[in-house]
Amino acid sequence: MLKIAIQKSGRLFTDSINLLKDCGIKVNNGKDQLKVAVSGFDAEVLFLRNSDIPRYLEDGVADIAIIGENVITEKQADVAILEKLGFSKCRLSLAIPKGHNYQDITSLDGKKIATSYPNTLTDFLNRHGVSASIHRISGSVEIAPNIGLADAICDLVSSGSTLFKNGLEEKDIILKSEACLAANKKSLEIYGAQISELQFRIQAVLKGRNNKYILFNIPNDKIEEASKILPVLKSATILPLMAEGWSSLHSVISEEDFWEVIGKLKVCGAEGILVVPIEKMVI
Repeated sequence: MLKIAIQKSGRLFTDSINLLKDCGIKVNNGKDQLKVAVSGFDAEVLFLRNSDIPRYLEDGVADIAIIGENVITEKQADVAILEKLGFSKCRLSLAIPKGHNYQDITSLDGKKIATSYPNTLTDFLNRHGVSASIHRISGSVEIAPNIGLADAICDLVSSGSTLFKNGLEEKDIILKSEACLAANKKSLEIYGAQISELQFRIQAVLKGRNNKYILFNIPNDKIEEASKILPVLKSATILPLMAEGWSSLHSVISEEDFWEVIGKLKVCGAEGILVVPIEKMVI
């Protein structure tokens, strides 16, 4: 039976459960248990501490996991990253107190840096030939400069609001991260078919989330022009309307291109534009 590890609490938990649910995998019990059964897939879910997942995955206690790239990098786990999942996006960055001099990373040579990511930070500093004193902190890293413990910090940043509240400025991005599907390398051989099936389901869900179904009315003499605007999979679906000289075009557009495409379609003469969420999308 395939063992799927997810975070037992924290920012990844809810998104991980929702992703599994959208993939037709229902977790039957709560997160207060270490191991729970699921329906809709031959698997069980392990609820583990976030920092423990990479090692359990590497050791084969779990076959696959939903985990942040930043944790895999910090733990230096020898696992395979199969799919980036598009949520829990963040970055591991260097920040210093506002107003302090900072030209580039060499400005931190000989300085003290507080972080919960000593391995990732050490690798970054070594690549740039910078020697700094690293203070490992578990918890509120951002207060370190204010209490005189460090000259700078290396911490995860999402919106940047925490840095702002603590009088810090983000200076260098060390690593960009998001949730990913990772696998034990031996499990890829043993459970290859099951893992491929799960990855197929995840891809269908993610494509659905990242795209919208669009339909609109357009004069027949504008169909070719409108079709060129649409970033369709193959070609738009065209249906004649009762109104003479008009048709309805149906297609799919990505969330990223949404407003640009809508603007061009309006200029082209499109009317009655409807946009519908896509639950899943199989190509």
